[in-house]
Amino acid sequence: MTKIIEGKLDARGIKLGIIVSRFNNFITEKLLDGALEGLKSHGGQDDDITVVRVPGAFEIPLLAERMAASGKYDALVCLGAVIRGDTPHFEYVSDAVTRGIGEAISRYRIPIGFGVLTTNNVEQAMERSGSKDANKGYEAALTAVEMINVIRQLPE
Repeated sequence: MTKIIEGKLDARGIKLGIIVSRFNNFITEKLLDGALEGLKSHGGQDDDITVVRVPGAFEIPLLAERMAASGKYDALVCLGAVIRGDTPHFEYVSDAVTRGIGEAISRYRIPIGFGVLTTNNVEQAMERSGSKDANKGYEAALTAVEMINVIRQLPE
């Protein structure tokens, strides 16, 4: 018989770190609200959640690396908003953040929910930080929870 392993959306007992960028905070605060709502509506407790604020999205990977290395967290969630402008800055920041978070996942073998928006305009960012069904912070937090629950079912 085929064995199927699936993660549950149960945040009880999961130690989770959330890294949130202050830049574009009119978007990132909504992402944070969504992430916290997702965790708490699935059994997460305030005492198990640590929120760390960084100046911008570019700074997220450094904190993801440090927090993953600490061993204090079962999973992390990274939240930010990089909105395209008139210069190539968007591509540099988007690439650096994505690469840095990926490296932290690979190095520390810890799930990291990716809630860093990379949008063409403010309207797209607003759409992706709306209600829970359309909030990428909510989605990133639940992805981290599900991944932890999958990992806990696998042999070491």
